[in-house]
Amino acid sequence: MIQNINLLLASKSPRRRQLLGDLGLPISFVELDVDETITENVPAEERAEYLAKRKAAAYESDKLVAGQVLVTADTVVVMDSQVLGKPKSRQEALAMLHGLSGKKHVVYTGMCLKTATESISFTEATSVWFKELSDSEIEYYIDTYKPFDKAGSYGIQEWIGMIGIEKIEGCFYNVMGLPVARFYEKLKQIS
Repeated sequence: MIQNINLLLASKSPRRRQLLGDLGLPISFVELDVDETITENVPAEERAEYLAKRKAAAYESDKLVAGQVLVTADTVVVMDSQVLGKPKSRQEALAMLHGLSGKKHVVYTGMCLKTATESISFTEATSVWFKELSDSEIEYYIDTYKPFDKAGSYGIQEWIGMIGIEKIEGCFYNVMGLPVARFYEKLKQIS
């Protein structure tokens, strides 16, 4: 068990907040204003960790005290080397889900854990297979669940995941945005 740790989560994601809260560790929330535009040639599978490290770098180490661990994360959905971010419109969400229908994609979550003296970063990958989704299933999901805050336009824990995902290889929680088991192991290393 990890004791005497106070997590500082720099994420607005309600799913990350819930998953970290379910670990039972003290948690506070911090806001970081970080430009998430990537102008460098960063491979799709490395983008999430790249952004998580950028977010962590924006928080000054001297603000961290003993026992505090800053947690930053980013999640990207990648299909055929194309990064699918958060949809900006209903039309974009429709296009993303039509593109994912009947195919495999990979969800990458990059995380960075930072203390006053060190940091650890890593990437977790989970492969996800969607069944063929009908137009009406996709439209119902978008209109009912409004997945505009989710990379790839879907939440695995929501209706579309229950009826549409045939299988996954890897961590289920990673697809929600936080690979809990791997995070916990890394937290034990840094604390």
